[in-house]
Amino acid sequence: MPEPGVFLIHGLGGTQYDLGSMHKRLKNAGFVTHALTLPGHGTTPEDLVRVKAEDWLEAVRVKYREIVQEHEVLHVMGMCMGSLLAVETVKRERHTKGQLVALAPPVYIDGWSTPWYRAARPLLYLVPGVADRMKVVEEDPFGIKNERLRSLVKAKFERGDNFHYGWVPLACIREVDRLRAMVMKGLDRIDCRTLVIHAREDELTSLRSANYLVENIGGGPRAGRARMVVLEDSYHMICVDNDREIVAKNVLEFFDASPAASLGMASTQSGMAAAEMAALLAAALSDLAAGDFAALYQRGIPDFAWFQPGANRTSGVHAGSKGRARLAGWAEGAAFGSFGAPSFNAGVVVVPATLSVGPLRSPGVLAFAMRTGKLIEARWFPDEVETEDRHFGGEAAPEGPSPAELAFEAAAKASRTLRKAPDNDTLLVLYALYKQGSIGDVEGDRPGLMDQVGRAKFDAWAKRKGMDRAQAMAAYVEQVESLQKAEA
Repeated sequence: MPEPGVFLIHGLGGTQYDLGSMHKRLKNAGFVTHALTLPGHGTTPEDLVRVKAEDWLEAVRVKYREIVQEHEVLHVMGMCMGSLLAVETVKRERHTKGQLVALAPPVYIDGWSTPWYRAARPLLYLVPGVADRMKVVEEDPFGIKNERLRSLVKAKFERGDNFHYGWVPLACIREVDRLRAMVMKGLDRIDCRTLVIHAREDELTSLRSANYLVENIGGGPRAGRARMVVLEDSYHMICVDNDREIVAKNVLEFFDASPAASLGMASTQSGMAAAEMAALLAAALSDLAAGDFAALYQRGIPDFAWFQPGANRTSGVHAGSKGRARLAGWAEGAAFGSFGAPSFNAGVVVVPATLSVGPLRSPGVLAFAMRTGKLIEARWFPDEVETEDRHFGGEAAPEGPSPAELAFEAAAKASRTLRKAPDNDTLLVLYALYKQGSIGDVEGDRPGLMDQVGRAKFDAWAKRKGMDRAQAMAAYVEQVESLQKAEA
């Protein structure tokens, strides 16, 4: 692939959402992202009991070898335990095709909130059966300094939402300790430039961890190979906490993305002539003047994202078909107008505008990122965010999937493990509910008479037109659960 790639590795007990919006930010900046689910993850904490550090490392190295030949440039980045796996993989594979980023690496588990038995762990490992039975529970502050976000995460744990393991067995921490020992050896063999980002107030691992990596990767004849960024307003989960924008900015700049990309916008090389950019801008503004967000999304890449600021029910990143469906929940009746003179800066266009919704008139600036004839993302910057917060009300949705979306994704995965295929009518119901839940109302033209299968799918989906996404997701989950019960 001509596009540079980034291999992202999640942390212990987590998922790709440990890295917040980094996947989207990297994609919007022109990178192809790759990820994996580590062994023992994505199911239940009990599945971690028998997993060894070598299992995690082998899974990462297998994925690395699978993708490294696809790119001329491939960067490797990990969060928490994922950063240890990234360091060890880069070391063992003698990676030179790109750069290494270690986010909050726990080389030492010595933060201010680590458990009382920290020093006694090696002794507990020697007691038969204790490491398998003892649970290390995720507790307040959950790695998050931002109080509003922390309260949302706490509520998710209390509800039992399956977004992150609420505990891990002590045996799993033993394997992390073994991985730490591996990482601390032979760091001078790392040949690529390295960036370590660490919070000064990290409750799990102190700055000693970051210092150790920088001094040993960049020491001696390799002086300057590694460098560090210290964050002043976050705890351990730096990709979602108060300093997340600083993290994204430094990562993108380290990967040689453009200044526009460091703000989450597209790369400087749009691959478009000035006239093409002007035509795409005119079409996008026409869509917004008509309040036609569906048409705007059609002019974008599949992961096109609309960024809505503030702390209200409309706020957040509305990406892809699911984002467009969420956007439709509040954007009805919304339109932009009073457009000013556009300012073109390589692949980014900035235009003064005014958002109108009912009695609200909110002036501000629209920013569009473009590449090769498509919109990559659009951002709205109102002059007074508080005015929109008062008008729309409510609270912004947390980053990552909602509980309903997690259940929906789990049901989709479960549907592929059924021992017996459902009958055709049931398959059509599943198809229609899945499309309505993931995208919304039916799209495209009805297939012709020669495509009876496509026609049947289209008609089944069309029957669900107008059905709320949340309702469709719930119905899909219920349908899959009933099939599982029937098999049982």
